[in-house]
Amino acid sequence: MKLLFYVSLIVFIATLVLVLKRPKNIGIGYSALIGALITVILGISTLKDIITVFDIVWNATFTFISIIIISLILDEAGFFEYIAYKIALYAKGNGKKLFVFIILLGSAISAIFANDGTALILTPIVYAILVRSNTPKNKILPFIMATGFIADTASIPFIVSNLVNLVTAGYFSITFIKYTEIMLLPDAVSIIASITVLYMFYRKEITDYRIDKNMDINALIKDKKVFKIAFPMIVLLMVFYFLSGIIKIDIAFIAMPFALFFYILARVDRKIDANYVIKIAPWQIVLFSLGMYIIVFGMSNEGLNIIYIGILKYITSFKGPIPFIFSGFFFAFNAAVMNNMPSVMVGDLAISGLKNQGLLMYANVIGNDIGPKFTPIGSLATMLWLYTLERKNAIKISYGYYMKVGLILALPVLFFTLLSLYVVSLI
Repeated sequence: MKLLFYVSLIVFIATLVLVLKRPKNIGIGYSALIGALITVILGISTLKDIITVFDIVWNATFTFISIIIISLILDEAGFFEYIAYKIALYAKGNGKKLFVFIILLGSAISAIFANDGTALILTPIVYAILVRSNTPKNKILPFIMATGFIADTASIPFIVSNLVNLVTAGYFSITFIKYTEIMLLPDAVSIIASITVLYMFYRKEITDYRIDKNMDINALIKDKKVFKIAFPMIVLLMVFYFLSGIIKIDIAFIAMPFALFFYILARVDRKIDANYVIKIAPWQIVLFSLGMYIIVFGMSNEGLNIIYIGILKYITSFKGPIPFIFSGFFFAFNAAVMNNMPSVMVGDLAISGLKNQGLLMYANVIGNDIGPKFTPIGSLATMLWLYTLERKNAIKISYGYYMKVGLILALPVLFFTLLSLYVVSLI
C-alpha cells in the first residue's frame, strides 16, 4: 500500500475529529476544507481531482441548496407548522395516532424537501406542539426520536430526497423517472418497517396529549401568498422533476428557478424576511460535502478504491439476495463510520470499477440513507437534528443512547429495504 494512502487516511480521520470536536466553534464546512487543502498541499489531491469532483457534485449541490431554500421559505411562511397542527387536531389527543401521523408527515417532507429539511424544520415544530400541549418532557422523546429516524430512512424515493441520492444519480446518469421506478418499493418498505420498529420500541412511552381545539391555526400562517401558492408549485416542481430525463435537463436547472421564485415572492410580499432564510441556510453542509469529497477522492486514488472493488467483487460473486444485503450493509457501516457524504462517493467510485454493476448503485444509496442511523456522525441530517435540539434547549440525547436505539431500530429496516431491492431486480 502506498505511503500517501496512510497519510490520506490520517488526514481524513483528523478532519472527522475536527468536525466532531468543533474547536472554537469552527464550522464543519471549514474543517472539511482545511482537510481538503492539506491533501492538495501533500499531493494526495490535485487541481484535476478538484475539477473532477466539482463536475460530479455540482448538480447535486445546487439542487440541494435550492430545495433547502424552498423548504426554509415555506417554513417561515408557516406552511409546515400549519400542517403539523392540523394533524395534531385530527389525531384528537390520541398519542399513538399522532406518533404515526408525524412519521408519515416526516416521510413526505423527506421525500420532497430532503432529509435535512425534515431535521431542520419538523423537529422544532413537533417539539413546540407537544410542549404547548403540556406533554411531559420525557414523553416527548419518542416523537423526537421518530422525527430524526424517519428523516433518513424515508429519504429514498426520489433523487432529490437526499444529497446521497443526488450524487449517485448524477454519477451514473440515472434519470428521475428511472430512479423513482426502482426505489418506490424500497421506500415503501422502509417507511412501513420504520413505523413498525419505532412503534414497537416506544409504544409503552407514548402518551396522549391535550391540544386547544379552539385555537385559530390560521394565525400560524405568516405569509398567505406564499402559503396559498406552495402546494400547486410543489406539484409543478415534481412534474418537472419527472420530465427532466425526457427533456434532458439537469435537475439543478429546475430546482433553482423555483427557489428564486419563492425568494422573490417572499421579498415582494415582505411578510417574512427572505434574506434571513438565505442567511440561515446550511451553507456549512455544502462546504463540508465538497471538502470531504476532495479528501475521499484523493484516498480512492491512493489505494482505497482497489480495496473496495475487491470487497464488492467478492460480495457480488454470490447468488440471490446476498449481494444486495451484504453490499448494502457494507455501505451502511461505511457511512456510519465515515459519514454518508464521503461514503457514497467511495461506493460510487468502486462500483464504477466493476464490470457487472447491476443495481449495486441503488444498494449503495439505501445503505448510505439508512446506515447513518447507526451513529450520530452517520449523516449531516442527524448532526443537524442534534444541533437543532441543542439550540432549542430541547431534549438532550446522548451519543450512547442514540447508538443503542439506532442499531436496534435501523438494522431490521435496512435488511427488509435491501431485500425489497432484490425483489425489484426480479420484476
